[in-house]
Amino acid sequence: MRKKVTVVGAGNVGANVALRIADKELADVVLVDVVEGVPQGKGLDLLQSGPVQGYDVTVTGANDYAPTAGSDIVVITAGLARKPGMSRDDLLAANSGIVKSATEEAVKYSPNCILVLVTNPLDAMCWVAKQISGFPRSRVIGMAGVLDTARYRTFLAMELGVSVENITAMVLGGHGDTMVPLVRLTNVSGIPVTELIAPDKLAAIVDRTRNGGAEIVKHLKTGSAYYAPSAATVEMVESILKDKKKVLPCAAELEGEYGVNGLFVGVPVKLGASGIEKVYEVQLQDSEKAMLDNSVAAVKELVEVLKKQMGL
Repeated sequence: MRKKVTVVGAGNVGANVALRIADKELADVVLVDVVEGVPQGKGLDLLQSGPVQGYDVTVTGANDYAPTAGSDIVVITAGLARKPGMSRDDLLAANSGIVKSATEEAVKYSPNCILVLVTNPLDAMCWVAKQISGFPRSRVIGMAGVLDTARYRTFLAMELGVSVENITAMVLGGHGDTMVPLVRLTNVSGIPVTELIAPDKLAAIVDRTRNGGAEIVKHLKTGSAYYAPSAATVEMVESILKDKKKVLPCAAELEGEYGVNGLFVGVPVKLGASGIEKVYEVQLQDSEKAMLDNSVAAVKELVEVLKKQMGL
């Protein structure tokens, strides 16, 4: 029996998630969106790409959640995109309402699904989905670290003129300008990156990584990134559906790890058929821990605002 993935939000990120899932023949896909006709039209268009691309999965669109019943994974991308000058925090109130509604409907029809959150501000939206769904932490996961790490690896490869595949790196913390690229643990085929790039250039690359999303928003002017975010999301989906047990940096609810409780923070996790199968606690140096604590504080601030909004 084929796997089934629901993608909530048929905008640029959602449509590209659906396309990549179909291209890899990972699962049948249901695109859900509130705008009448959009998910149906994009679903049909993607379906008609199958004979050319050589994939044989079903892609359908809907404005309600009944067709999503029995989904293995529900990816939530729905929400307002950032505009120039807008921070992720500005999106908080509007997008929390969207994620709350999407989670309620998704869980109603697919009570055993794994939720993968993409909507910003990511770490706070994961917290909303966890509260609303009542799921264990293994089944509510945020896509952030995979994307942030991909940007970091890209910039390092550009600087060194080497393959991105040879760069091993990890980005911890919240999805935003407080993220923590771990320079100390970054290497190129085992060679520490600190031996290959001068400290000032490395600092510039870290800064560019932290502002990677904003840089794209600035270029596009009327939207935000979607190719890399969709690719990052599908790497997570594939690891879950194929039980690959990849160790990826994802937003996970911490239960004492890194001295944090009850907040979603980007950390390395093992992703398998049951979702998060293990959270890895990296031994951090004092300076790294201070940066992570700063990132956690930023997430906590958003969650406190949400608690007031939700009357918790």
